Amino acid sequence: MDTNMQNTPKITKESKNKIRVEFERTPLKERLKAKFMNMYFFQRVAFYIFRLVLLIGVSYVVLFPFFTKIAGSFMSPEDFVDVTVRLIPKNFTLDIYKAVLTELNYVQAFTNTLIISVSGAILQTFVCCLIGYGLAKFKFRGNKLIMMLVILTMIVPHQTLQLSMFMQFRYFDVLGILSFLSGGANIAFMPEAFNEMLAGINVINLPDHGLALTNTYWPLLILSATGLAFKNGLYIFLLRQFFTGVPDALEESAYIDGSGVFRTFLTIILPLSVPMMVTVFLFSFCWQWMDDFYTELFFTTNKIKLMPDVVDIPNSLKMDYAGTNMYEAAIRNTCGICIIFPLVILYAFCQNFLVQGIERSGLTAD
Repeated sequence: MDTNMQNTPKITKESKNKIRVEFERTPLKERLKAKFMNMYFFQRVAFYIFRLVLLIGVSYVVLFPFFTKIAGSFMSPEDFVDVTVRLIPKNFTLDIYKAVLTELNYVQAFTNTLIISVSGAILQTFVCCLIGYGLAKFKFRGNKLIMMLVILTMIVPHQTLQLSMFMQFRYFDVLGILSFLSGGANIAFMPEAFNEMLAGINVINLPDHGLALTNTYWPLLILSATGLAFKNGLYIFLLRQFFTGVPDALEESAYIDGSGVFRTFLTIILPLSVPMMVTVFLFSFCWQWMDDFYTELFFTTNKIKLMPDVVDIPNSLKMDYAGTNMYEAAIRNTCGICIIFPLVILYAFCQNFLVQGIERSGLTAD
């Protein structure tokens, strides 16, 4: 073996340069033939063509429905009964968009949904960070049990909790405190002035069993602030996985410098987890933006317009002739486009953070 290694000629830098010079001196026809007329080049070209055709086919299957919906939103009713019209409208019009913006109160629904989504996403991101950090970095009795309960919140269907959640916020009363105060009960060990103050609370118009928080933002904000809102179990799990991979040396060095647990969390841990926090914020914002389960559950009247209420047929566009069904379907598709358009803009600016957060969330696992 050593003899074969000794007999193998060594390729030096000078020999490489000599081969390159000799190749450049050969005629152009010979160089092109040597470069392109070989099996390796044909294999690369065949693989490139196969990959290009595959990507174009998949993109067509995925994007074609979106193209048809976008094209239909600019068509007039006459285009839907014209068999020659496919994707390009003959009578280009913005009537559907104008009717959606004006008659369906799109701006009001946009503002209300934006307030709920932003406030809920901020609360959920911070609370889930705090819970995920505690479960990842602090070993205490019941840690695994709490994590199992967090996973359970992702498994149990929300429909099973629908009635209990509605009744909880329809007659909201934590531990019966409001009912106790509204009853004006005297407390034996309290001063008489305090009991008189409690008795005066009777003038507050409270329901029979608590505060009616339905048809307000409070149910969604309370659920978000307590870590019990929609998909919070998933956010806690992702953040816990991320915080598990953070080196303990960073926290130990902060503790040595005199920093407390909460200060270390705010000044060291949170800045490190910005990509992951942005990912959780985007998930939370998008899910609450498109949510119709909680909004239909807690908003039982039409006083507060939200994005799900935008999907309707404006009165000015209602008609009865051939092609009405296709035209009404195009109107509803346009409503959907108006709803998801802000999410597309948000994703366009935050996609890098989203990819980084998803990658980092799966680096470590128990």
